[in-house]
Amino acid sequence: MGLVYPGGVYCWVVRDAPHVETARAVYDASAEEYVKFVGVEISAATEGPVDRSLLAAIIELVATAPPGRIADVGCGPGRVAALFASHGFDVLGIDVSAAMLDVARSAHPTIVFEEGQLTALPVADATLAGAVYWYSIIYTPPERLDEVWVELTRALVPGGYVLLAFQAGHGEPVHRADAFGTQLPLTTYLHDPDHVIRTLTKAGLQLHARAIREPELAHESSPQAFIIARSAPRLPAGYPTKCRSVSFLRSLRRLRSQKPVAVGPGG
Repeated sequence: MGLVYPGGVYCWVVRDAPHVETARAVYDASAEEYVKFVGVEISAATEGPVDRSLLAAIIELVATAPPGRIADVGCGPGRVAALFASHGFDVLGIDVSAAMLDVARSAHPTIVFEEGQLTALPVADATLAGAVYWYSIIYTPPERLDEVWVELTRALVPGGYVLLAFQAGHGEPVHRADAFGTQLPLTTYLHDPDHVIRTLTKAGLQLHARAIREPELAHESSPQAFIIARSAPRLPAGYPTKCRSVSFLRSLRRLRSQKPVAVGPGG
């Protein structure tokens, strides 16, 4: 959309993707009501035992990764960010909703929270030792997940980890005409775990673990999926490059094709 400012200055204003604008509008309008439901900490009221065990697993895994920050991507009121901060990590909470970020900053004043999107993380290249997308990819259409993981791959350190949580299905959309009492529409997606894994690996990430559990909490109506993936670790110094490896294999094949040389006793 083009705009002309006073003085004749012409510029282009690039609008966010529709699913981003919709999610922002809904959570800006419902931040206080939403927090009444989920709270500001991870708890048994909103996370089952399997869910909490996987959060514990990613905390242990990122402790073994190269140094870097931990990003709670789509942080909402900062529940996952607070969990990591309680274990001594340098944490950054990221969300698209300014109202939700205000709630997070009020609830967790010692944690840094910044506005950002899944496809535009406010971090430098190779600075995240870990990232958690705790039900934040459910607003992204399946065909746009590739963009999310390209951005994540940019941000992760080599050997960094990511944990995803989402409602599982076959990629079908779920439309709500009045989300959280805002009278605003919102569409979420029941992502196919196999499709999510394919998009992760396409972006260069390596599958570490996956889990699916049946709905067990009062607010759940579909299976819950969890995926842990890892960025490729940095190769040790002196490790042969691809070209050198190919050259070595070619030399090995030539040696194997040569006739053996007879060696006499004592030779």
